Amino acid sequence: MRKRQESPCVRRFSPAGDVHDPDSLYHHMLRYLAHLTVRNYSVSSVDIRNEQLRYLIRWCDERGLTRPQQLDRPILEAYQRHLFYYRKKNGEPLASTNQHARLNAVHQWLRWLVKQGHLLYNPAADLEMPRVEKRLPKAVLTANEAEAVLAVPDVLTTLGLRDRAILETFYSTGMRRKELSELTVQSIDAERGTVMIRQGKGKKDRLIPIGARALAWIAKYRDTARPGLVVGRDEGGLFLNSMGDPMDLAHLSNLVREYVDKANTGKKGSCHLLRHTMATLMLENGADTRVIQEILGHASLESTQ
Repeated sequence: MRKRQESPCVRRFSPAGDVHDPDSLYHHMLRYLAHLTVRNYSVSSVDIRNEQLRYLIRWCDERGLTRPQQLDRPILEAYQRHLFYYRKKNGEPLASTNQHARLNAVHQWLRWLVKQGHLLYNPAADLEMPRVEKRLPKAVLTANEAEAVLAVPDVLTTLGLRDRAILETFYSTGMRRKELSELTVQSIDAERGTVMIRQGKGKKDRLIPIGARALAWIAKYRDTARPGLVVGRDEGGLFLNSMGDPMDLAHLSNLVREYVDKANTGKKGSCHLLRHTMATLMLENGADTRVIQEILGHASLESTQ
C-alpha cells in the first residue's frame, strides 16, 4: 500500500532556532501550523507557511533572537531590508511577490500570537509592505506553437501516449499542475465534455469544459497505455508514472518543460505556459473574461485580467 500523506503537524520538522525552549519562535510556529491544519488549510498551504516562517526564525537565531517577545518593529524592518538585499545563488534578488509573501506570513503569525495572548501587540501591524509588481506572463504560445509542442511526444510508446494526453489536457482546460496530478479516471465525463476539479486552489471544487480532441487522447491513453502503468491495486489516479503512482508536481514540470524545449518555439516555460496560452487564445477568440476566470479557478477577476 502507498503511504498516506501526513499532515505537516505530524511530520517531523528539521530544527529551526531554539528547539529546547517551549516558548521559542520555533515551538510557537509549530503550534501555529497545527492551528492552520485544524482550520482545514491544505497541506501545501501549511507547507508554504512553514517555509516562509522558517526564513525569519533562522534570521532571528543568527542574531540571538529566540522568543516572540523580542520582536519589535525595528527588528522586523531590519528583516525586511534583509529580504530586499538578499541574493539567491544565481545572484538574482527575491521577487517583490516573494518578499511580500514572506512578510505577510510573519504578519499573520504574529497576529495569531496576539490573539493567543503571547504578545501584547502585533509589531508587524504597521509595517509598510513592498509594492508587488503587476507583470504579464513571460511567454505565451501561438496556436501553431502550441500544436508543435503537442506533437513532440512519441505516441507509439506507453509514456509518450500518456504525455500527449497530459499536454492535451493542460492545453484544453488550463488547469493547474496540482489539479492535473490529482485527477482520477472518474474526474472525466466524456459524455458531457467536462472535468471535475476536486479541492482546487482554496479547496474549491469546479466543473470545467474539456475539448473533444483532449478527450480522445485521454481515452486512448486510459484504454491502451494506463493499464500497463498500474502496479498492484488500482487506486484510480488518471495519470500515472512508471511506478504506478500519481505523477508528482516536479515530474510534471520537468516533463512539460522538456517538450516545450524540444518543440523549438524559442519560448521557455512549463505547465503554466500552457495554462496562460489556453486562456489567451480563448480571449482572442471572443471568450468573456469572467468565463475564463471560472475555468481557471481564479478567486478575483483581476488575476485573470
